[in-house]
Amino acid sequence: MTGLHELATAGVRQITPYQPGRPAEEVAAEFGIAKPIKLASNENPLGPSPLAIAAMQEPGDLARYPDGNGTLLKTKIAQRHNVDTSCITLGNGSNDILEFVARAFVSPGDEVIFSEHAFAVYPLATLAVGGTPVVTPARNWGYDLDATLAAVTQRTRVIFIANPNNPTGTWVGGKELRAFLDSLPEHVVTVIDEAYAEYVEQADYPDCTQWINDYDRLLVTRTFSKIFGLAGLRIGYGISSPELADFLNRVRQPFNANSLALLAAEAALDDVAHVETSRKANQQGMALIEEACRQRGLDYIPSAGNFIAIDFGRPAMGLFQSMMQLGVIVRPVENYGMPNHLRVTIGSAEENVRFIEVLDEVLGSHG
Repeated sequence: MTGLHELATAGVRQITPYQPGRPAEEVAAEFGIAKPIKLASNENPLGPSPLAIAAMQEPGDLARYPDGNGTLLKTKIAQRHNVDTSCITLGNGSNDILEFVARAFVSPGDEVIFSEHAFAVYPLATLAVGGTPVVTPARNWGYDLDATLAAVTQRTRVIFIANPNNPTGTWVGGKELRAFLDSLPEHVVTVIDEAYAEYVEQADYPDCTQWINDYDRLLVTRTFSKIFGLAGLRIGYGISSPELADFLNRVRQPFNANSLALLAAEAALDDVAHVETSRKANQQGMALIEEACRQRGLDYIPSAGNFIAIDFGRPAMGLFQSMMQLGVIVRPVENYGMPNHLRVTIGSAEENVRFIEVLDEVLGSHG
């Protein structure tokens, strides 16, 4: 009798399902904690823009399908990035766009390059279409573009570069990234994943959405899940040449962006103050947790995102479990080849203080 394992495609048989951060409700029920703090999924602790919340109060006729083209949202995104609407692809989160590029450009046996310690969705998207993942060694926990370029072959079709990178928080500067793109052969599509771009303060960080006129095989992805606080609605987008966007839209499912997500995202783009408040709160929280690490002799990876990876110098899973039992949920990253690290989302001011209190309690109990 043929088992389901044999019926599944070779690529899918190799996939380990993506593991999200543990939900607060589950932890509350398991450990009897009234209100756990979740610092595991890089969400905005301030929540959505008030304008986005107001927009969802008047959703229109939800018995009707959403605008399959996302016309109004595309228009606002185009204005924000000074591009034509034909350059935009909407996704059910930016993860959707990562899937599109694999489906559109990767055939069985084609190679897809990404770095060690890079976002877990890159190998998932690659294997699902029968592609061959090519993992390049990291440099100082981030992308080594020289190693990436050296890995390119005639079979390479896509390169994923997260900038900043999750879970390490590292980033690539504009000069280095341009030199890399200028060196690539024409048979390679490069994806710059800028999910955390709105949080970045570093002066050398490039806005690659402004480069699509220079590179017709460049795709830049953005999301409303992070600084815009709309993770629960799943809405993101890609910016590329119109020709590349056309191929992505050929594999995009109809109505992949729901009506509430479209309304909320349109309104969120108008709330510049909320984005700036969120950025400043993140900057202050990051400084607080970095200082706490220094005072306790803990190494950490400098981060340009809204999270920080802390090195405990020993396997960190036990520390993760102990923190969770005390009501603070962070993220173990052993599956990213970082068994000694925990990734901690920057929370609200109160959440950050509580994290430090629990950190001290756990460090004391673990010796």
